[in-house]
Amino acid sequence: MTDNTLDPRIWIKRSPAETRDLYTDWATTYDADVTGAGYATPARLARALAEHCPDLTAPLLDFGCGTGLSGKALRAAGFTTLDGTDITPGMLQKAFERGIYRKLWASEPSDAPPRGYATIAAIGVVSLGAAPASTLATLLDALAPGGLLALSYSDPTLDDADYMAALEAAKAEADLIHDTYGPHLPAKDMRSRVYVLRKR
Repeated sequence: MTDNTLDPRIWIKRSPAETRDLYTDWATTYDADVTGAGYATPARLARALAEHCPDLTAPLLDFGCGTGLSGKALRAAGFTTLDGTDITPGMLQKAFERGIYRKLWASEPSDAPPRGYATIAAIGVVSLGAAPASTLATLLDALAPGGLLALSYSDPTLDDADYMAALEAAKAEADLIHDTYGPHLPAKDMRSRVYVLRKR
């Protein structure tokens, strides 16, 4: 598949099955496409999360880990115990080959993350073209009080009322402790907001 990073079909709402099919087709060139566009959000989010996390050795769930680019950034920021899950087996295979995850498993779109994690990262996952806005509430629900959830919203996501409403709803049970706007895919002139929420 050719470079999909600005394909308008990426930044639309679709069914979970359609999303899995799209990312399955994209798995072989995904890393080259997004890194070639300067994919900056994983490193930005990982650093922000590390600043607020009291224990970088505690298990962290990389939700929607894809090919493991997110895990690579989290490891670089100091996190040492990474577990990952994704709905796309082809991308999970790429993540497995990185050798940085303690555990990896395929999940169904309807699966809630397991409880027990004090920290969850969802890098580029709760966003237009990937997981629906309702995923934000599902991730928060899986956290114990005091747990941290880090996520990012790309420019197209920031323009979507459903995702912004989900973020506002999340603030009823979590404190927004980090919010920065910066580069996402610089070569494509696209930016993103990085958020860290602490569940009350």
